Amino acid sequence: MKTIIAAYSQNRSGSRASVQAALHTLLTVPWPSQREFRACIQLLSVLQWVLSFLLMGGRRSAWVRNWPVWKHFRDYFPIQLVKTHSLLPSHNYIIGAHPHGILCVGAFCNFITESTGFSEKFPGIRPFLATLAGNFRLPVFREYLMSGGLCPVTRQAIGYLLSQNGSGNAVAIVIGGAAESLSCQPGVTTLILKNRKGFVRMALQHGAHLVPAFSFGENDLFQQVVFEEGSWMRGIQKRFQKLVGFAPCVFYGRGFTSIHSRGFLPYPKPITTVIGEPVTVPRIQEPSHETVDLYHAMYIRSLLKLFNDHKAKYGLSEADELRIL
Repeated sequence: MKTIIAAYSQNRSGSRASVQAALHTLLTVPWPSQREFRACIQLLSVLQWVLSFLLMGGRRSAWVRNWPVWKHFRDYFPIQLVKTHSLLPSHNYIIGAHPHGILCVGAFCNFITESTGFSEKFPGIRPFLATLAGNFRLPVFREYLMSGGLCPVTRQAIGYLLSQNGSGNAVAIVIGGAAESLSCQPGVTTLILKNRKGFVRMALQHGAHLVPAFSFGENDLFQQVVFEEGSWMRGIQKRFQKLVGFAPCVFYGRGFTSIHSRGFLPYPKPITTVIGEPVTVPRIQEPSHETVDLYHAMYIRSLLKLFNDHKAKYGLSEADELRIL
């Protein structure tokens, strides 16, 4: 019996010592600094955006647009919005958003959230961002998308906002679309725009002014495997694009645990979206091809001026040129 009691006492002493050692180890582990905690919150906000808005697919809601999580999302990169000219609430606008990049991060943050202060910079203007119509087929998710200001990129939806929703509407369209995303690489400044004229025709039909916007740094968020024109993989991407409306890009970003690992999260690179000078557009119900070409050329000149005036300020050199295909 004495042997059993001694063994039991020894076991209890060992357990007590183990607990004390564990507590000591826990207390000596350094707590994350405020900077580390903030970086973790920013990373989680980006993960939330990727999972909810991109993997899955209301009406406009100021509450959703002002969620605190969007400020952490903004600070992760970080993202800023630069105003060069005023937009008048008495007009409607079509904003051409360039470039597409992989996931249109700059356009989303600036036009769908208030984290960069769009409403403060452009009082009286209600921004919308047009995206694939297929994202709106799920009823509950459709309301979620629309609550931030997303709308289907269809003539009917955009036409409604420009003609039956009053004035002060600004519909942002990522002009280059899926075709442009296939050539997205860090340091590349090539746009698919030369033959994209439908947005100009729509602007003329509704008398909506055209506004160029360029997100410097958008193409630096991911690394992409770019397949050459004529290759069988590029052919598969284009056929897939025609069938479903978007191109299956082969890309990677950072992992969740480390910036040096690979995953599907964007790299934390700064994005600066500059809103350029509006091109005044008259209302012409049935514009001719010559008229469409005229205002398309005016829009391109305004976009080139915006790019050249700001490229050296936001990560590019004076020698970099904007190629338009």
